[in-house]
Amino acid sequence: MENLKKTALNEVHHKLGAKMVPFAGYEMPVRYTSDIEEHNTVREGVGIFDVSHMGEFMVRGPKALDLIQRITSNDASKLFDGKAQYSCITNTNGGIVDDLLVYRLSEEEYLLVVNASNIEKDWNWITQYNTEGVEMENISDEMSLFAVQGPKATEALQSLTDINLPEMKFYTFEKGTFAGVSDVIVSATGYTGSGGFEIYVSNKDAESVWNSIMEAGADFDIKPIGLGARDTLRLEMGFCLYGNDLDDTTSPLEAGLGWITKFTKDFTNSNNLAKQKEEGVEKKLSAFRLIDRGIPRQGYEIYSEDEKKIGKVTSGSQSPSLNCGIGLGYLLKEYAKPGTEVFIAVRNRKLKAEVVKLPFYKAN
Repeated sequence: MENLKKTALNEVHHKLGAKMVPFAGYEMPVRYTSDIEEHNTVREGVGIFDVSHMGEFMVRGPKALDLIQRITSNDASKLFDGKAQYSCITNTNGGIVDDLLVYRLSEEEYLLVVNASNIEKDWNWITQYNTEGVEMENISDEMSLFAVQGPKATEALQSLTDINLPEMKFYTFEKGTFAGVSDVIVSATGYTGSGGFEIYVSNKDAESVWNSIMEAGADFDIKPIGLGARDTLRLEMGFCLYGNDLDDTTSPLEAGLGWITKFTKDFTNSNNLAKQKEEGVEKKLSAFRLIDRGIPRQGYEIYSEDEKKIGKVTSGSQSPSLNCGIGLGYLLKEYAKPGTEVFIAVRNRKLKAEVVKLPFYKAN
């Protein structure tokens, strides 16, 4: 743990009794109480995550949009000030360098939010395509990021800001004063499926803003939440996790991300991806729900009824909301239709499962 990076709130997490683990090169809180308790807190009330390990790049200048259009699969020209977009950076051989968020701050200024494990890789990748002198700044080590998630998040946070939180639409953001700190980005781009906001602050203000959120949320029984519950929350929604469900070898079309892959523009490897779309993919990222009791884990093999190996689990867990095993995995296309019976190899047993539509969990 000594060689790991630490977020600005590392000591706070230790004082709160968090179990700390290595994650993406950082020492991060995996849980404070139990994964199930924390999961249910977010589904039913409000919880706060420290996700300051995420990376942030500023991209500025007259050619900033051109650079973003060149490296990402989605169409960033559709963005307006205060609008965010989910996208991915494609590589030259059909895979994904990373998935990311693109925030348009102004016509010539964008914020890219990337995965912690890919900060250096993404920076180097984008830099090689920056042939037009776009100003790039890696502010990852200066920024903290909190995700306040759950159905009570709006009420818990509104007293801290003049930003009209109930009016904020999904995938929009505002810059304003929050908890007495100016120029804070408040964004509605949650990763849990239970609503809420992300708060971007500088490291120097991180602890005071965290404390203000905990105080304002006390009446709503706010709790700190670890990465364990974050994983089960995102999995119940079918949200992809880079390194599990996406990587350098999986194409966005195979991963079900055709909706963020726009062929109205040229981007890295767009010609080959357009061809793949035309010809059809051979495998698809699919969701399955266990019928037999058991827990699917990453790497477990998936079989058809006639014992043919048809895929592999990329993400799997026991769903606290549904009380059964759920997972994602790449299946041969002919087995990816909802309703198809498949079998997950768990040790010496093959557990019956059914391919289902996403999301697994639907809020009331």
